[in-house]
Amino acid sequence: MTGLNLARKLIAAHLVDGEMTPGQEIALRVDQTLTQDATGTLVMLELEALGLDRVRTEVSVQYVDHNLLQADDKNMADHLFLRSAAQRFGLWFSPPGGGVSHPVHMQRFGIPGKTLIGSDSHTCAAGSLGMLAVGIGGLEVALAMAGEPLYLTMPKVWGVRLTGALPEWVSAKDVILEMLRRHGVKGGLHRIIEYHGPGVNTLTAMDRHVIANMGAELGATATVFPSDERVREFLRAEGREEDFVELAADPDAEYDLTEEIDLGRLEPLIAKPSSPGSVVPVREVADEDVHQVVVGSSANPGLRDFAIVAAMLRGRRVHPQVSLDVNPTSREILADLTKSGATLALIQSGARLHQTGCLGCIGMGQAPAKGRNSLRTFPRNFPGRSGTLDDRVWLCSPETAAAAALTGKITDPRTLGFEYPKLDLPESASADSAVLEAPLTPELARTVELVKAESIGTLPTLDPLPDWLRIPVALKTGDDVSTDEILPAGADALPYRSNIARLADFSFTRLDGSYPRRARELGDHAVIGGDNYGQGSSREHAALAPRSLGLRAVIAKSFARIHASNLGNFGVLPLEFVDAADYDSVQPGDELLLEGLADALDGGTVTVRNLTRDTTFPVRHELSPRQIATIRAGGRIAQHAQQAEQQAQNA
Repeated sequence: MTGLNLARKLIAAHLVDGEMTPGQEIALRVDQTLTQDATGTLVMLELEALGLDRVRTEVSVQYVDHNLLQADDKNMADHLFLRSAAQRFGLWFSPPGGGVSHPVHMQRFGIPGKTLIGSDSHTCAAGSLGMLAVGIGGLEVALAMAGEPLYLTMPKVWGVRLTGALPEWVSAKDVILEMLRRHGVKGGLHRIIEYHGPGVNTLTAMDRHVIANMGAELGATATVFPSDERVREFLRAEGREEDFVELAADPDAEYDLTEEIDLGRLEPLIAKPSSPGSVVPVREVADEDVHQVVVGSSANPGLRDFAIVAAMLRGRRVHPQVSLDVNPTSREILADLTKSGATLALIQSGARLHQTGCLGCIGMGQAPAKGRNSLRTFPRNFPGRSGTLDDRVWLCSPETAAAAALTGKITDPRTLGFEYPKLDLPESASADSAVLEAPLTPELARTVELVKAESIGTLPTLDPLPDWLRIPVALKTGDDVSTDEILPAGADALPYRSNIARLADFSFTRLDGSYPRRARELGDHAVIGGDNYGQGSSREHAALAPRSLGLRAVIAKSFARIHASNLGNFGVLPLEFVDAADYDSVQPGDELLLEGLADALDGGTVTVRNLTRDTTFPVRHELSPRQIATIRAGGRIAQHAQQAEQQAQNA
């Protein structure tokens, strides 16, 4: 019998139902959850709708890191609501300025061997500590907090063997960019990526965070690293060495797929506008003008990621045409930067320091000039995500970002003409949990009332799926449409995250500004999608807001994992063309008929009649029997209510 890889060990330790056969549905016990303010407002409304008294996980944390501008009263109203909900339901609360959820969770709560799910697609970053961490829709996080398991399709495990060590001017961001260069934004779909081999030991825990974070950009379910001495070093620096558990794959472990990367052969890489998968060597695009550089985000959140930029800028000035913005990712990191003198070096160079948070990564400020190049140490550069429709956002390492800030052009940092700075990072971090609010006792929690301003809405009521649908096609999209394009974030839309009725006005507006009006006029309708439909953010608003406008089915060439699950959670049918050529035959305005859904869904395929063109074509789905039952009920909240009512009647 061959040994187990680490991913399978973690799954086996938490498996409550199903078998570890790729493609089959499994259920996992959830130890920890993570929510942030852009998605957490809806999660807390869902907890209220579920009638939860207190979370049943070991640790659940509500962070405020996305919506920090407080441009009007709605932003702070959400923050007050989230704090009251954390108190009421028994969560930890990280207030505005506490830091970006992923690095802070790693610093204060991450424990090797635990499962973590979060209503943020970059929750997978915690795999850097040997956790099984999965980004998922908010409703599934709410249900996990209520004590239910997480349901997943068992992924294949992709073993990536690392050898060698990174050369100077090359860092962890270039490792994940190399994976994206090789495999694109769909390369990790239905896979867990497990890094192993001698090269892993050359990477710090926070280096691993950089790589694990952007596994989401590959479409992977999760990323797993071993928990070894580098993880012990990290936890020791955070004052939590007692949480260390050594975890690794068996020496004779096998993987469903294999890959190898020689770290020593990597060079500085960069993702061109407007996809994380459009990766090329920096040298191939050198000398393009740059007008903005932004350093920060959960994709490069570590102390060294900021310290290397400060060291490269020390004694030098940012190029006059460049706006260099620095977004520290936690109070801890900002404190350590300040103690080391790096903050002063950044200020003296001409950089601007902003508050600890996501900011420009989610389109909350820091929007670039139209058509001007912006280099960012961020995870995503989908069209318009920055807040500027005609944006030109590139993704790169801190070294490449700093080089551009100095020269005003995309520059291979190896050509700067000075030695690679040597960093002297502290052995102990300025760990401080004082900003975090611990859960109230159950007795005190029950006395807390949710603080709801007028701007905070209610969840829409969703009706069950009928046996037949006669629905017009309201919209047709191309390939790789992201949830940023389905339901944008940014300073205009984000304040309405707790008000679905108002937020729905932003649905698909980056693709077709008339969609919200037409959807309301049409009532029940369908959307036709291309390949990898719904990639990117885990925001379930991208399913719920269009559903509230009448969306009943999305027929696409293929779906991104999280969005397909979110659609089903709110009663929307995620269907795939059996023959991709049929995609071309359906046009906006066509009227489609889906009959006999009760039986057809159980069979796995549905015949669609295009009444406008007098044609038929087959579509399929990858829904489990559990998911089919959810869609028939009108979504998981409606299903939960029906089950509770039935239990009460049987009592």
